[in-house]
Amino acid sequence: MAVTFDDLLVRARALAAGGRRALLGIAGAPGAGKTTLAEHLVRALNGDGDPWAAHVPMDGFHLADVELDRLGRRGRKGAPDTFDAAGYAALLRRLRAEADGPDPVYAPGFERVLEQPLAGAVPVPPSARLVVTEGNYLLLETGAWARVRAELDEVWFCAAAETERIGRLVARHEEFGKTHEEAVAWVLGTDQRNADLIAATRHRADLVVPGTAMPVP
Repeated sequence: MAVTFDDLLVRARALAAGGRRALLGIAGAPGAGKTTLAEHLVRALNGDGDPWAAHVPMDGFHLADVELDRLGRRGRKGAPDTFDAAGYAALLRRLRAEADGPDPVYAPGFERVLEQPLAGAVPVPPSARLVVTEGNYLLLETGAWARVRAELDEVWFCAAAETERIGRLVARHEEFGKTHEEAVAWVLGTDQRNADLIAATRHRADLVVPGTAMPVP
């Protein structure tokens, strides 16, 4: 039987059964629909009544451009070593450890127009029993990324059709300032190298979410 969005809602609710805080990861290649799925899940779950689900993107752990320039990695922005993976894993650990604390836990966000991380932009209140986090490398086994999977109760993998994924990604790069030619070159170069790496982690996911189950961006 094909997986539907309603099936995903049921599975997400079950993760936080009993009132404990659960962490759900959503992985996938650039443009696969991770953010859209996370946002729709959290919105639908919070529609039940009092907000109890929160969305924490991995993108807030991008290294700032000034640091990427210092390291000589600006031209590979989005690759695994252009993120603070250890910091991301530490945040996930803190979200679990301080689930019943009196104060929110603050996570960094990411400003798409500036293409820069923003500290303290995403509050996760004590009432959040499910934290949905999404990003490219949640299933990667190398370096500090290996710590990330250990902090998550489940990880789902977005398996969007390649033509749709690439089309969305080109449009996104154009929206934020690249010419069509620049966008296509980046998507088929840097982004595709990252996508191939991410695709190789798919077998580690607890659930593969087909494009038919994902909401339209």
